Amino acid sequence: MSSEREQRLRALIPPDAVTEPLAETIDPENFTPRLLALLSNALVWRESQEMRRRFGLGTNDWRVISAAAIRPGTSATELSEFLGLNKAVVSKSVNTLIERGLLLLIDGPRGSRPMYLTRAGAEMHEAMLPISMRGQEIILADLSGEDIGRLNHLLRRMLEKTRELQTLENGAQV
Repeated sequence: MSSEREQRLRALIPPDAVTEPLAETIDPENFTPRLLALLSNALVWRESQEMRRRFGLGTNDWRVISAAAIRPGTSATELSEFLGLNKAVVSKSVNTLIERGLLLLIDGPRGSRPMYLTRAGAEMHEAMLPISMRGQEIILADLSGEDIGRLNHLLRRMLEKTRELQTLENGAQV
C-alpha cells in the first residue's frame, strides 16, 4: 500500500509526465562520454578550488596563463582557438590577468594584440603548474608508458573526429 505522502505526490504529477524509466537508455556506469565528462569535471573542480584558494584565480585564468607560457605573443583569438574556449571567457580571464599584472598586451601589426606573461605572470605559472600537473598524475597513475602513449594518441584522434563532425554539421546548417 502507498503512504498518504506518496498519494499526495502522485496527485501533483501532471497526466502527461513520464514517471517510469524508458526502456532504451544509456548505462550510466558504462557510457564512456559520461565517464570522461565526470572525470574532467572532477579534475577541473579540484584544480579550480585549489587555485582559487591559493592564488585567487580560477581554471580559465590558469588556462590563459599556461597558453601564454606555451605560445608567447599569441592573440586572444588564437588563444581561444588553442584552448577551445569561448572568446568571452578568454577575454574575461585576459582582463583579470592584466589587472593583476600577470599578463600584458602590446599593439601588434594590422591591429593585432599579442599577449605576453609578465615576470610576475611567469612566477604565477611556476606556482600554479604543480596543481595542474596533479590532475595529470591522477589520470596516469595506473598506466604504463606504452598505455599513456596509446591513450594520448586515441584522445587526439577522438578530438580530431569530433572537430571533423562539428565542421560537417556546421556546414550542413549553413
